This record gives sequence, C-alpha cells and structure tokens, in this order.
Amino acid sequence: MQDTLVIIPTYNEKENIESIIRATFSQHKAFDILIVDDNSPDGTGNIVKELQKEFKDRLFIEERSEKNGLGLAYIHGFNWALNRTYKYIIEMDGDFSHNPNDLIQLYNTCALDGADVSVGSRYINNKVNVINWDMKRLLLSYFASKYVKLITRIPVSDTTAGFVCYKRNVLETINLEKIKFVGYAFQIEMKFKAWKHGFKIKEKSIVFTDREKGISKMDGGIISEAIFGVIQMALKGLPKKDR
Repeated sequence: MQDTLVIIPTYNEKENIESIIRATFSQHKAFDILIVDDNSPDGTGNIVKELQKEFKDRLFIEERSEKNGLGLAYIHGFNWALNRTYKYIIEMDGDFSHNPNDLIQLYNTCALDGADVSVGSRYINNKVNVINWDMKRLLLSYFASKYVKLITRIPVSDTTAGFVCYKRNVLETINLEKIKFVGYAFQIEMKFKAWKHGFKIKEKSIVFTDREKGISKMDGGIISEAIFGVIQMALKGLPKKDR
C-alpha cells in the first residue's frame, strides 16, 4: 500500500478508464487507485476488474448501486481511504480533463510544501487554462468561481475545481456525513469547510482539457447548485459541530 490514494469516480467511462489507470501508474511516484463506479451500464467496472489482475494490491474498485451524485461518490471513496492508512487522498476525473502528470505537483504541495489542501487550479492570477470548452461553458465556470469567492470570501480562485489533494487529517476533521451538496457545489463546500477549519489551501496551476472521448456529465442542475447553493452555505458558515 502506498501513502497516496487517487480516487476516480466513474460512470460510463469505458473509452478512458484503462488509459487513465495506466497513465496514473506510469508516474515516477507510486500511487494507489480507487475507482468508485456508479454501476456503469457500459462495462467500465468490468474493465477495471480485468486490470486488477495486472495491478494487484494497487488498483481497487468500489461499485455503487446507482448514480446519485459526484459528491456522494467521493465521500464513499474518502471513507474507504480513511479506513486504511493513506496519508494523502487525491480527487481526479477519469476523462483526462485532469492530466495525471500533474498528480506529483499536487502531492508535493501537501507532502513537501506545507499545504493541507492543494488545488489544481484553472484560474490562478486571472489566467484561464482551459482547452476545448465553448465560450458559454468557460464563462459560466469562471464567473461561478469568482462569484463563490466574492460571497464566501474564501481565498481560492478555482473553487469548483475537482483536481484536489487532501491531507488525511483534513478529511478526518471535516464531518463528511454533514456535507450537503452532491453536485459541483460539493467541491466548493469541501474547500469552504477546510478553510473554515483553518487548514492551509494552496493552488497550483494546471491546464484543464475537456474530454475527447465519452459524454460530459455536467448539466444545468449541477451548475445551479454550484451558483445558488453557496449563499446559504456562506451565511451559515461553520456553526458548532460543523453542521
């Protein structure tokens, strides 16, 4: 068992899953991988199980019975990791929008540079590092992060980023059972609660590339949650017992 687990949630990722697993295992640092699959009808889970024969004791899969939110998939993965001895837990998409080559800088930011949470950011210093998004989607994402930062005062430029490394004690401190949001606002809520608990968050610049294979899971409901749900979260802050 390595000291770092990469959690990859999947739903219908048969076009990408083998490549993303091999790319992650090809890094100079050794990572373990946990696939959290939401009962993909395209056979994603079967591909992972076949690869487990090659990557014994490094590749794991948890299969959930249904697709009920990205946040719940990650929380399932977080709890799985916390039941083991991992020191660092990294979130990463399974469609190559996050480059596995950037895993090491997220890890180093926490393991060597003193951050408690490191964020692979698309929007540091007002620069936009996004490839293959249409302008509408890009502007929506960019200004959503600006809006969240304005409302919550959190010192993070890319609050909706999903490429994140957490030190173990951050996830142990945050009450995962009290996480409210299940869509993209889940990413905002996790960063907000980590910040409110006094953990140090540091952003690292990455290039985000939209998927070339498969179908995007983003929809209007997810965006609405991310944009409008933060007002209530910011007003409540972190009451007693991290409600």
